[in-house]
Amino acid sequence: MPAQAEDTLSRIDELRRQKAALILAHVYTLPEIQDLADYVGDSLGLSQQAAGADPRYRIIVFCGVHFMAETAALLSPGRKVLVPDPTAGCPMADMAAAEDIRALRREHPGALVACYVNSTVEVKAESDVCVTSSNAVKIVEKLPADEIIFVPDRSLGEYVQSRVPGKRLVLWPGYCPTHHCILAPHVRAARESHPGALVLAHPECTRDILALSDFVGSTGQIQAYARSSPAKEFIVASENGILYRLGKDNPGKSFFPAAKIAVCPNMKKTTLPKVLAVLAHEDNVVRVEEAVRERALRSITRMLEMS
Repeated sequence: MPAQAEDTLSRIDELRRQKAALILAHVYTLPEIQDLADYVGDSLGLSQQAAGADPRYRIIVFCGVHFMAETAALLSPGRKVLVPDPTAGCPMADMAAAEDIRALRREHPGALVACYVNSTVEVKAESDVCVTSSNAVKIVEKLPADEIIFVPDRSLGEYVQSRVPGKRLVLWPGYCPTHHCILAPHVRAARESHPGALVLAHPECTRDILALSDFVGSTGQIQAYARSSPAKEFIVASENGILYRLGKDNPGKSFFPAAKIAVCPNMKKTTLPKVLAVLAHEDNVVRVEEAVRERALRSITRMLEMS
């Protein structure tokens, strides 16, 4: 590691102790950010960590994208939640707005609204329950309605519909640009290069990718499957940041990207100097209007209870 990076890490460690800061990171962030974090996980795991954080922590530094930091702020109202780069957004989250949800409710009276965690706090406030890719099937199955409005990810919604045929899902046409850039020819070429490797896919991918896969699951479920599987080689159809965590957690196993272009630019915006700066200045604070926070918190709390 370069001397400058070592110095930055040393200063971060000193400040995190002085300021009682908890550092959370998503598995799509840069390797050096994952190594720095107190906890690395998927959206559900990060939400649970924020909700159950030790009272000694005064600050949460959230290394991921903005909707994730908003969720942490909803679940930890007594703490200051900081984002190293406030421009790290989520294109999918921006594809649905609160007025869209209200319009869908008018079109489908009696339907319940399940929103993917990859959504704005305003959309969460309009929803009955929040879901992640790891619990969406379970939660939709449990909801006391036959018709479910599912926003904003159409691909995840189609996957949930295939697993819960007894419900009718009304889908919004949102999607993840990073997962949708993984194409069937990419997967076929990866299989040719690594014959015998299992293909693990995230449900944000398109249906044709899921059909080519040996296992479909959330980030956390992909990690668990890779740990428990006797296989030694895996092709991963997801954001490529997960490959670092998979390799680190599974020595002796090999992981290959389904598509090298599957990189989320927003997840890569968090860097060591930005973590140091946000800890030093305590700026880039995530703020949510109280009226919106109370309504959005209900949908997230219901998700945690149903998980």
